[in-house]
Amino acid sequence: MTFRSKRYKRESEQLSKEPMSLAEAVEKIKSFNSAKFDQTVECVLHLGISSKQADQSVRGSISLPHGIGKKKHVIAFCEDSDVEAAKDAGAIEAGGDELVKKVSDGWMDFDVAIASPKVMSKVSKLGRLLGPQGKMPSPKNGTVTQDVASAVGEFAAGKVEFRNDAGGNIHIVVGKQSFGSEQLIDNIEAFVSHIKKVKPSAVKGAYIKKMCVSATMSPSVTVAI
Repeated sequence: MTFRSKRYKRESEQLSKEPMSLAEAVEKIKSFNSAKFDQTVECVLHLGISSKQADQSVRGSISLPHGIGKKKHVIAFCEDSDVEAAKDAGAIEAGGDELVKKVSDGWMDFDVAIASPKVMSKVSKLGRLLGPQGKMPSPKNGTVTQDVASAVGEFAAGKVEFRNDAGGNIHIVVGKQSFGSEQLIDNIEAFVSHIKKVKPSAVKGAYIKKMCVSATMSPSVTVAI
């Protein structure tokens, strides 16, 4: 049985059984501000995809118009000639063999790993460590690139990755509860628009089936599609 606080139950009672417009949903989430910290706001989409089919997977990355209110710790696996530029762009660590060994030895104090294609043969041995945590560099989400410095800058500033789960859901952080309503709306609309653009051609029928927004400690609010 899932435990729910009195605050959570009280906030749940304020929700309508009918889906709300995006503007109404954002205002409702912002009203759930009784926590003693600036809650993170997330958007979840339930997609009409078959997650077991490789040609229906949905993944990638996106820079939201207003960021997400948090800088990420980014590292860069790159050649020596790119190390200085990567660090100038915001990488907390950058390098080749030494960085691969550091991570292999168990260091995981970072959010995103960027890699140059030239060093991926070395980075590939970290797949068992980075894969389960969603930190393995991949061309599909823009974390394997020739322009390491630009990628580091984008992800350090809050560029977010997304990938559907086994249930066909995609969720990403879209900001903080302290953001203005228009900022949250802009970010959510940008995310939904991007997901529509990357719809796999193999998907038939309804693509976006359900949409919800929530804050860290709040109940989710269903948004009318």
